[in-house]
Amino acid sequence: MSSSPRQFSLTRKLRTTIRNLDQLPQVFHLVWQASHLWTVAWVVLLVAQGVLPVATVLLTRALVDGLVVVAGNGVSWAAIAPVILPAGAMALVLLLTELLQGLGSWVRTAQSEQLRDHIAGLIHYKATEVDYAVYESSEFYDRLTRATSDASGQSLAVLENSGSALQNSVTLLAMGAVLLPYGVWLPIVLFASTLPAFYVMLRLNRRHHRWWEKTTLDRRRLQYYELALTHMMMAAEVRLFNLGPFFRDAYRQIRRRLYREQMQLVQQQSLGRLFAGMVTLFCSGVALVWVGRQVLIGTMTLGDLALFYQAFSRGQGLMRAVLGNLGQIYTSSLYLNNLFDFLKLQPAITDPVHPKPVPPRIQQGIRLRGVTFTYPGSDRPVLQQFNLTLPAGKVVAVVGDNGAGKSTLVKLLCRFYDPQSGSIELDGIDLREFAVQDLRQMISVLFQDYTPYHLTAIDNIRLGDLASHPTQQQVEQAAKDAGIHDRIARLPQGYASQLGKAFPGGTDLSGGEWQRLALARAFLRRAPLIILDEPTSAMDPWAEADWLDRFRTLAEGRTAVVITHRFTLAMRADIIHVMRAGNIVESGTHRELLAKNGLYAQSWRSQMEDTKPEALRTF
Repeated sequence: MSSSPRQFSLTRKLRTTIRNLDQLPQVFHLVWQASHLWTVAWVVLLVAQGVLPVATVLLTRALVDGLVVVAGNGVSWAAIAPVILPAGAMALVLLLTELLQGLGSWVRTAQSEQLRDHIAGLIHYKATEVDYAVYESSEFYDRLTRATSDASGQSLAVLENSGSALQNSVTLLAMGAVLLPYGVWLPIVLFASTLPAFYVMLRLNRRHHRWWEKTTLDRRRLQYYELALTHMMMAAEVRLFNLGPFFRDAYRQIRRRLYREQMQLVQQQSLGRLFAGMVTLFCSGVALVWVGRQVLIGTMTLGDLALFYQAFSRGQGLMRAVLGNLGQIYTSSLYLNNLFDFLKLQPAITDPVHPKPVPPRIQQGIRLRGVTFTYPGSDRPVLQQFNLTLPAGKVVAVVGDNGAGKSTLVKLLCRFYDPQSGSIELDGIDLREFAVQDLRQMISVLFQDYTPYHLTAIDNIRLGDLASHPTQQQVEQAAKDAGIHDRIARLPQGYASQLGKAFPGGTDLSGGEWQRLALARAFLRRAPLIILDEPTSAMDPWAEADWLDRFRTLAEGRTAVVITHRFTLAMRADIIHVMRAGNIVESGTHRELLAKNGLYAQSWRSQMEDTKPEALRTF
C-alpha cells in the first residue's frame, strides 16, 4: 500500500526536524569548549533554581492552612506559632531565590561572552583558511552572510533556552508530582493544554526561517546600498553624480517588500497564538471548575485550593515555557545549520602529504608548462596550453591589454588557484609539492588592488613580514626604498601616526602615497620572488620617475615579475613578454621587440607619435 502525499510530507518534515536537532550536540560541544567550568556552575545553579519554586508552592499550602487555624485567635506568640515556621521558611526560600538569580546572571554573562568570542574565533579562522577562490563567488557571500548573521546570538539563544528548559523541566516535574495526588488526569490536561501553542510556534518559526534564507541576497543588497550611502570610498561619486536618490530608492524598495512579507508572517503568528491561547484557557477553566467543586463539597481545604491554583497555573506557564524553549532551540538550530555548514568548508588548495622544502633562493627560475586554467563557474579558459619561463635573478615584464590574463598569472604564481592541467614549476619542482604557507612566504606581492590599512604607518609596513618581527630600522629602509619615508617623517607622530580617516586623529594619504606604502610593505619582505602588479598605476609622472630610478637596485639578486601597462617601466626589464587573449605573442628585450616590428613596436610607435604626454607611458 503506497503512502499518501500528506504522509510523505509529514515524514519529510519529521526527518528535517531530526536533522536540524542533530546540530544540538555540536552546539553543546561548542559551549563546553568555550567555557567548561562556567558550564558546570551554570547547570548546578539551574537545578537549584528549578527546585525552589516547588518549595514555595508547598510552603504556601502550609502557610494558608496555618492561617485558617490561627484566624481569630489574636496576635499572641502562642496564637501565631503555627504560621511562624512556614513563614520563616518562605522568607528563606525567597531570599535564596534572589541570591541564585543574581549569581546565575553573573555566570551566564561570563559563559555567553566566552562563547561569543569562541564562535567569532572559529568564523575568523575559517574565513582566512578557505581558498581565495571562494571570495570571488557570490554563492560564498550568501553562505558567509547566513553563517555570520547573529551566529553567536543564535548559539547563545540555544544555550539560554536549553538552560531555561532544564530549569523549567525540573520545576515542572516537581509540580506534576504535587498535582498527582489530586488526580492522575490533571498532569495530562496540563500537558495537552500547551500542545497547540507548541505546534503553532514550530510551524511558524520554520516558515520564518525559510523566508530568512530566501531573502539572503536581498539583505546583502541592503548592506551594499547602505555602504554606498555611508562609506567614505563612495562619498565623492555619490555627491558628484547625485547618486543619493538612486541608492535610497533602491534601499527603500527592498525594505518595503521585506517589511510586507515579514508583517504577513507576524499576522499568521498572532492568529495562531490566539487560537492556541483559547485552547489553553478552556483547559484551565475545566480544571478550575473541578477544583472549585471539590472545595464546595468539602473534599479539599483552602490550602489545597491555593496549592492547586499555584501549581496548575505555574505548571501551565512552565509547560508553555518548556515547549517554548524547545521550539526556540529548534528554531535556533535551523540558523545554526548555516554556521556548521560554513565551518565544515575545506580548502581545495592544500599541503601535500610529504611537502618538499622550499629553496632559500631561486636557482633556475619558474616555468609554466602547458597551463590551462578556467575560473570556477566559467566555461571560457583564461589560459590554454600556456607556456612561460621566468629566469632566476631577472626582471621580467608582462604587458598586454585588459583581459589578457596578466592578473590571473599572479594568482597562479601565488597558488591562490591550481591550473586544471599543466604545471607551474619552481626550480623544476611543481608548486603543488610545497607547503602552501612556505611557498607564499618566499613571495612578496604588490597587488593591483592594494589595501590601505587604517593602522599606524609603521604597522602598515610591518604587515609585509610579521613573521620576521621587523625592526624600526628595517621598516624605515623599506619606506625609503619605496620613496615614502619623507612623507611619513612629516606626519604629526612620524611612523606612529594613524593613517586613514576611519579613526580619530588619522591622516589620509593620496592614491600614489598609499601605493608607495604598499610597495614598502612588499619590499620589507626580502623574498626571493617579488611580483608587482601595476606598481606605479597611482603615481604621477614625477613620483614614477623617482621610483623607477631605484627599481633595478631594489630588484638586485631577486627574481622580479612586473605586470604593467607602462612602457617606461617595461623597457627597464631584462625580458618583456607581450600577452594577448591568454597567450604570449611576443618576447624579448625592449630593443629586440622594437626591431621585430610586431604588436609591441606598433603600440610603442603609435604612443610615441601621440601628443599627450601620458600616452607615452601606457601600453
